[in-house]
Amino acid sequence: MSTQKRAGQGFVAGSLIGTLGGLIGLGGAEFRLPVLVGLFRLSTLEAVILNKAMSLVVVASALLFRLRTIPVDQLFEHWDVILNLLAGSLVGAWWAAGHAMTMHRKQLNVVIMVLLLGLALLMLSESWLGLHDGGTLWFEPGPVRIFAGLVAGFGIGTVAALLGVAGGELLIPTIVLLYGIDIKLAGSLSLTVSLPTMIVGFARYSGSEAFAVLKSERPLFRWMVAGSILGAGVGGLLLGLVPPEILVTGLGVILLISALKTFKHAH
Repeated sequence: MSTQKRAGQGFVAGSLIGTLGGLIGLGGAEFRLPVLVGLFRLSTLEAVILNKAMSLVVVASALLFRLRTIPVDQLFEHWDVILNLLAGSLVGAWWAAGHAMTMHRKQLNVVIMVLLLGLALLMLSESWLGLHDGGTLWFEPGPVRIFAGLVAGFGIGTVAALLGVAGGELLIPTIVLLYGIDIKLAGSLSLTVSLPTMIVGFARYSGSEAFAVLKSERPLFRWMVAGSILGAGVGGLLLGLVPPEILVTGLGVILLISALKTFKHAH
């Protein structure tokens, strides 16, 4: 496949994924990873690294866009939530990225497939059970909730590093259910946690030989990022046209199928 054709396909794929992500408030990295492995035939670790680089740009852009609605001072009113989750997620991202670089390729494929399946099931459960709606807090403020935040942050950082994602699909319900914060504010808070977490994982991956994919696939990276940002904007404009329950269910099913199909035949 020629470089120009790959770039064009990357732009189209990025636009479609960005639009879907924009409709539900996600960066879409969960869907980019199977595309990078299945369509563009990257190795699993190369796909994770390229996906993480794209996620960094998309998340930084999303955070800047959202500052118009939710300013910085409102975010830092909840600095305790940010620090609580970051204390766990930074450690989790560093640990997971280090293990991913030394893990056998087949083992890494299996781990990533399981994580993608888990995210697909989480999407379906959010749609059917309304996990994003909040409700009763899991823990009252105090040491137990702080510990729960550390554990949750570590797990989310681990998943984010292994998949190259921002982790919003895990962070948003965690912030809503653990800290009782409104879902719109939780979306912005999740980005403030995601950005440093991804930077740590990205820095850790810089020691891998697979990091060279950022140079060899530079045109694909540029065009797919451009498509993702454009799609995210379009998705935001289309908010409300599709019922969230139907959309999240559909995306969960798509992710479930793509995870099984892609990593069953991962090279």
